[in-house]
Amino acid sequence: MAEEKTYPMTAEGKVKLENELEDLKMNQRPDIINRIQIARSYGDLSENSEYESAKNEQSMLESRISTVEHMIQYAEVIDSDNTDKDEITVGKKVTFKELPDEDPESYTIVGAAEADPISGKISNDSPIAKGLLGHRVGEEVTINIPAGDMKVKILSVGAA
Repeated sequence: MAEEKTYPMTAEGKVKLENELEDLKMNQRPDIINRIQIARSYGDLSENSEYESAKNEQSMLESRISTVEHMIQYAEVIDSDNTDKDEITVGKKVTFKELPDEDPESYTIVGAAEADPISGKISNDSPIAKGLLGHRVGEEVTINIPAGDMKVKILSVGAA
């Protein structure tokens, strides 16, 4: 049997997924079921765009529910408190600057399910995070990104 993929995430990220799952099942699913029933009452389903639309939304919703359930089932909650305080791991905030003289950038490295680049949370699967994971404060690291190699100096690592 193939080994299941785990989903590294912070405890906060797992709680967020659990809350999303509850909303999907308790609020969104009943709403779509209600919309399907109303659309059915309009008659001929073969030319009923409201019915088609609601059925498509139901399909996407059920797919998302399945995905979230799978991610929760195989969640690997990372406790960044059990690692060296200077080591970059999932759940930690890292500040680095691109060499030779760019401005510092800060990101929190999280599991893919929690990634939100606009909020400064990057996925552990992203090229930057992959290049930084396991390194420590003060190190200079070359990160392979789609645009080419990027050399950075790690300035600080801390709790998210």
